[in-house]
Amino acid sequence: MIPTKHIFLVTIPTKNENLAMILAKRKDLTTTLPSSKRVRGSTNLNAHIFTPTFAVLTLPHPSLSNLETKPRHCNERNHFKCSQFLTHHVSAMHRVGSASNGNNSTRPRKEKRLTYVLNDSDDTKHCAGINCLALLTSVSSDGSDYLFTGSRDGTLKRWVLDVDRATCSATFESHVDWVNDAVLVGDSTLVSCSSDTNLKLWNALSFGTCTRTLRQHSDYVTCLAAAGKNSNIVASGGLGGEVFIWDIESAIAPVSKSNDATGDESSNGINGSGSLLPLTSLRTINSNDNMSMHATQTQGYIPISAKGHKDSVYALAMNESGTILVSGGTEKVVRVWDTRSGSKTLKLRGHTDNIRALLLDSSGRYCLSGSSDSMIRLWDIGQQRCVHSYAVHTDSVWALASTPTFSHVYSGGRDFSLYLTDLQTRESSLLCTGEHPILQLALHDDNIWVASTDSSVRRWHAEGCNPEKIFQRGNSFLAGNLSFSRARVSLEGSTPVPVYKEPTLTILGTPAIVQHEVLNNKRHVLTKDASGSVKLWEITKGVVIEDYGKVSFEDKKEELFEMVSIPAWFTVDTRLGSLSVHLDTPQCFHAEMYSADLNIVGKPEDDKVNLARETLKGLLAPWLRKRKQRSGSSAPANGEKDTASRSSTHSRIEVDGSSDNDAMVYPPFEFSVTSPPSIITEGTHGGPWRKKTTDLEGTKDDKDFPWWCLDCVLNNRLPPRENTKCSFYLQPCEGSSVQILTQGKLSAPRILRIHKVINYVIEKMVLDKPVDSLNAESSFSPGLAASQSQHQVVGDGSFRSGFQPWQKLKPSIEILCNDQVLSPEMSLATVRAYIWKKSDDLVLNYRLVQGR
Repeated sequence: MIPTKHIFLVTIPTKNENLAMILAKRKDLTTTLPSSKRVRGSTNLNAHIFTPTFAVLTLPHPSLSNLETKPRHCNERNHFKCSQFLTHHVSAMHRVGSASNGNNSTRPRKEKRLTYVLNDSDDTKHCAGINCLALLTSVSSDGSDYLFTGSRDGTLKRWVLDVDRATCSATFESHVDWVNDAVLVGDSTLVSCSSDTNLKLWNALSFGTCTRTLRQHSDYVTCLAAAGKNSNIVASGGLGGEVFIWDIESAIAPVSKSNDATGDESSNGINGSGSLLPLTSLRTINSNDNMSMHATQTQGYIPISAKGHKDSVYALAMNESGTILVSGGTEKVVRVWDTRSGSKTLKLRGHTDNIRALLLDSSGRYCLSGSSDSMIRLWDIGQQRCVHSYAVHTDSVWALASTPTFSHVYSGGRDFSLYLTDLQTRESSLLCTGEHPILQLALHDDNIWVASTDSSVRRWHAEGCNPEKIFQRGNSFLAGNLSFSRARVSLEGSTPVPVYKEPTLTILGTPAIVQHEVLNNKRHVLTKDASGSVKLWEITKGVVIEDYGKVSFEDKKEELFEMVSIPAWFTVDTRLGSLSVHLDTPQCFHAEMYSADLNIVGKPEDDKVNLARETLKGLLAPWLRKRKQRSGSSAPANGEKDTASRSSTHSRIEVDGSSDNDAMVYPPFEFSVTSPPSIITEGTHGGPWRKKTTDLEGTKDDKDFPWWCLDCVLNNRLPPRENTKCSFYLQPCEGSSVQILTQGKLSAPRILRIHKVINYVIEKMVLDKPVDSLNAESSFSPGLAASQSQHQVVGDGSFRSGFQPWQKLKPSIEILCNDQVLSPEMSLATVRAYIWKKSDDLVLNYRLVQGR
């Protein structure tokens, strides 16, 4: 029997009255909407679009051919896709609303942010904890071995290993957040994953070349696993509960030009070059024991996607052939998967807390797991049971590494300790202890590399070829099989003695910044790093201007306090271990200073300097130079046309006339070229990216920048800003006989200094003798007379002409606020913030100082 009607749950943009009208006019469409809430501010009775943002549509059977149907749970996270009528109108409304922020939407569009990361003077060092290690051993006798390190500073580094030293030979910079894991596949392909939700492929032997970006995860990507012999297979897992299995060879294979022309890389599992992954490039594990594809097809492409774990995934491991995958996370169970079919084969239960580390032997029969319950477990996958439990650590186990024969395991974790355990005899020995939790291990011949939350990497003796030598030194103990047994031994004071006291080699890092404070002048930031060293940064130049050493951070902050008020035009965080300065429009353009206060030589002292604009010019100076060299000065480049047309759609774009439209960078805004900052931002296509300013190309990067940033540095245009004026009343002190020719409220720039208000009073003073030469309107801004406005304007040009000829004697004037004499160097904004402290208009009083 053919049904006559079909019911669909369709998501509709909130507050979209136009779409409601379209739906209401369809005679073949019955619309049922909740009636509990009406669109706020809507007077249209037909605009039944409500807070629950979804509508039930009943369609006659002939219209079913226009819909792409599949049973799904109807909730706000599972949207139903209509391929023709509904898709056209719903997506069109979304596009129009987000592109122009039209009258139907009251929510302002969130513009793209620009961030610059201030790098240490020694760029060969990491400046945050090391999350991952990967070793590339040379097959030739004279070749070098390489160690790859991935850090919470967002970069990877390649180290050339010698017997007594490690030299940084390349930095891989493209991720915009923590690098969480990295694996090597094939001969020279490095795969990394990050909290920016992306996987990146690199040429491991290059100078930091990123060859492809794979975007499929919806949350942090926490772990990777690679097959040994089948070098094309890589698995990735993350906080979104997803587990993907990638065929790297297919992922980097080019696709047809027709596909490439219509693909949308921002919405698919794709690479950074704009080409989509082939259908066979990605297999996904699903908790329902099957493999499924993405529910929607975009532009005709079908990326393979499916959910994996119900909760976050923290650890993955794969056997040599790449046929068996194990995964673990917050579900406290080890899941075993058949990678060839994408099906779940079994679950291994036993841990009582999160699983943080996994290992598989080459055959895929035995599995080792480390957990936050402080236990290490050995599993026999064939027998589907736990063979042994090892109570070695006193806290969470975060890292595991085994000998090639899978007879011994090295383990580290939150207790700062590295242990060696014989899996058969259960004998265990404490190799070393450190000062930081251990995050990952990499066995290298007779040594083991240890990564921790510290920015340094250390190499310790491990006797990897013959671990029994460690136990022959004594001080070993028998691992218990209950988690509390090891903790009890520790409490009883019988902690084992470490075999080694010092590492054989240390790759030093820069201590991460752990505390910061933006000073009131909004140009300096005080920081404290992990070693206790306190430094003062000038963020408009990206350099350390003072290193105070190991002093009290709070005392130094109080010492540097200034009673000044400047709008907050940037924000700072230290998530990457260094200072990341964030610029958001339009608030970043709110701060201005006089050129005299910035000590800019050759510029009129009363010229106002926009701090964000000049910082952007200094930041992008290398890019602007390359751009000028490549495009020439005869014709504007594409990016300039794009930004000009984009800015024309914004009615209140301001042209900054205070400075010429050139690329001149003033000294307070000159960034270092030897240790250049890195830019993190997102343009009109693709996803977020990160590059050093000196690595930016001259023309190709135009569309990779936010439009407002290009409009500022190329076209000298600033977005609409809040009122930069300060209104105030200027009145004589009580009992004062001094009067000035002014009435009503005055207005002046917030950065105006009190000494200019003093000059204004002097020029307008009425003395005992006639002053016919005094022009009351001389203090007004050009083109603004007293008859035109009740607010007189005290402008920057009010005092440039000096005193009038009649003023033989210059009286001494004091300006007061709340009966407190103001310093001539204070600005109006400072007086309002620290002296006036009220929301009402500022009231200033003046008086003549007797005897001066």
